[in-house]
Amino acid sequence: MSKAGKIARRTFIIGSAAIVGGVAFGTYLAKRAIPNPLLNDLADGEAAITPYVKIDASGVTLITPRADKGQGAYSIQANLIAEELDIDPRTATVTPGMPGPAYYNGTVLAEAVPFPAYDQGAIAEAMRSFMAVPAKLLQMQITGGSSTVPDSYVNLRMAGAVARETLKQVAANKTGLARADLRTEDGHVVLPDGSKIAYTELAADAAGTPPVTDVSLRDPSEWRILGKANTPRLDMVAKCTGTETYGIDHSMEGMLFASVRANPGIGGYVVGFDATAAQGMRGVERIVPVKHGVGVIADNTWRAIQAVNALNIEWGPADYPATSAEIFETLEAAIGDEDAYDHRQRDDGNVDDALADGEVIEASYRIPYLAHAPLEPMNATVRVTDDACEIWTGTQIPLFIRDKAAKITGIPAEQVFVYVQPMGGSFGHRLEMTHVEQTVELAMAVKGTPVKMTWSREEDMTHDYPRPAAVSKARGKVVDGKVAAFDLSVGQSAMASSWFGRLMDMSIPGPDATITTGSWDQPFDIPHYRVTGYRAPDMVPVSSWRSVGASSNGFMHDGFLDELIHAAGADPLAERIRLCGHDTSRKVLEAVGDLSNWAGTDLGENRGRGVAFCMSFGVPVAQVVEVTNTEAGIRIDKVYCVVDSGPVLDPSNFEAQVTGGIIFGLGHAMGAELTYADHMPEQNNFDTYESIRLYQTPVIEMKALSNASKIRGIGEPCVPPAAPALANAIFAATGQRIRKLPLNKHISFA
Repeated sequence: MSKAGKIARRTFIIGSAAIVGGVAFGTYLAKRAIPNPLLNDLADGEAAITPYVKIDASGVTLITPRADKGQGAYSIQANLIAEELDIDPRTATVTPGMPGPAYYNGTVLAEAVPFPAYDQGAIAEAMRSFMAVPAKLLQMQITGGSSTVPDSYVNLRMAGAVARETLKQVAANKTGLARADLRTEDGHVVLPDGSKIAYTELAADAAGTPPVTDVSLRDPSEWRILGKANTPRLDMVAKCTGTETYGIDHSMEGMLFASVRANPGIGGYVVGFDATAAQGMRGVERIVPVKHGVGVIADNTWRAIQAVNALNIEWGPADYPATSAEIFETLEAAIGDEDAYDHRQRDDGNVDDALADGEVIEASYRIPYLAHAPLEPMNATVRVTDDACEIWTGTQIPLFIRDKAAKITGIPAEQVFVYVQPMGGSFGHRLEMTHVEQTVELAMAVKGTPVKMTWSREEDMTHDYPRPAAVSKARGKVVDGKVAAFDLSVGQSAMASSWFGRLMDMSIPGPDATITTGSWDQPFDIPHYRVTGYRAPDMVPVSSWRSVGASSNGFMHDGFLDELIHAAGADPLAERIRLCGHDTSRKVLEAVGDLSNWAGTDLGENRGRGVAFCMSFGVPVAQVVEVTNTEAGIRIDKVYCVVDSGPVLDPSNFEAQVTGGIIFGLGHAMGAELTYADHMPEQNNFDTYESIRLYQTPVIEMKALSNASKIRGIGEPCVPPAAPALANAIFAATGQRIRKLPLNKHISFA
């Protein structure tokens, strides 16, 4: 076991503890001392001391436990702590540390409550607070759901403030001065006479000093780091110079290399295999059966991939329909089936009576499976000995990986060490751990030797757990030029139970809210308004994809709303504003109209624009897309976007996340899909899994509002409106209403 592993195990404890001649500081949020890091004896609303700051004679270390997969998580976490601690985060060591129950995410499960985000009443807020309790009990150290900033915003600033005030108390004890007479600046305690004591000089004494927990957070008007434009991310230089070390770059002395082929029908077994050709190939060390597949250990990655592809493997069938046609037939059959009925969280007015007579507008929508396809394929390095297991990988779920590795190896969980690495993208892919399980199995075959396993691009695409495919049937009515009735039924396999089943080897009881997320929870006051979720049978195992259920429901919900508004003869933006019953969301819609000059612009012949709105993760986002219908196809000219996620803590990174989400949403809507034949996806590399090209990327103009009562995350909410805004713009330019993605199945793009 490495020295870092030993240090982390001894010191990352709930509480304030000595760290190798230094000190750990944390946030005291509990009403009483909590001896157990699992937090299973806390009442609702209680929390714990959580270690985020380490100071010793060599400097300051900031623990940033939410994983960085390219979205800037390490920087914003470090900035939150540093703002209150009075240090320049660029002078500190920033590390995710060793995972542990203390770093549970108390916010990520709040999205599961049966209240829309705009409902901030007492009952809804109490239930959201309560969701921190199962997060503690399940040890959910997880990065996802755009929850890093909401979960860290108070906790990490409090951690910095506790550390700051404790250091001031230590200085007060040493000098005989009152703590109130001291201040801090740039990693020093400043005495009334202007002399300074470095934090590093106080570390040894601070280790034995009870933490000062009666602290106040600074007013935003006093911020030096947060909210300031042009603050470079901590990884900016490494990313720009190509020196960042990702999981795929990890290297160890004596390391072997591996790759795996698993049944391309996910979950299918291996009937048998012939390794004759692979065994004779250069560099091959060992061929090892793994769960659902076979791995090759070799002296470099290229040779491992070539050898594993030379294996002649006979696969057993997967336990789901073999083709996309069969899959969509199953999804469509679920809608209206009483046995498939899952939930109905929106049922306003009387939809059945409203649609009983008169002209009823009907439409059906279809959403394909989508791969995550990050540029860095899944990989892990594992070393297994008789009494320990060490894992180096980019992951959003380190404790789940720890526990799964313990189960596979038989080694106690406290002797399994997960070293989280920077990630070259994820989009939800690294919420999975199949690749780690395979690497553990391979490493067990060569105990004591580290093994780096890397999936080929084809393996990564084929064994991705994709975003669920979905279908919907919609009905509606307009009266006197207004939308009067809206009825949406969605059919989809359950995502949450599929994902949790792999993580925890257990099924999740109750309805799966992700089936209708992004449709039932929209802030529109339509008189007769109903959204129903139907749970189709489990088919292709599926997972969370950037913006989760809203990524598909945003398209289906807003697309049909646009159809109704068109049928009513109303202005697309004005009618959305009229229907919107949530003040913050209404202001977002109004602002995007101003930003795009919606009311004062005549785009001219062969041009069109569409507007779309979606609230996801509590963030209202409105987008306007302008297109031109050229002889070569649709050209996307410009996108306007207005967002309200509360205070913006890093304006530069905020802009990157907004524009990135738009491009991600547009690109997948334009040309991406996974289709299935013989149980496996037909797209297995970027040449067949299409996205937006650089020359097709539009000009993007954005604006951030800050009317929201809470601070929210921005990594995902800009994805859902992009597809419907584009489809609505294409309709405006061509008269063609497209209800099935990807769009390039129906039109061409210039």
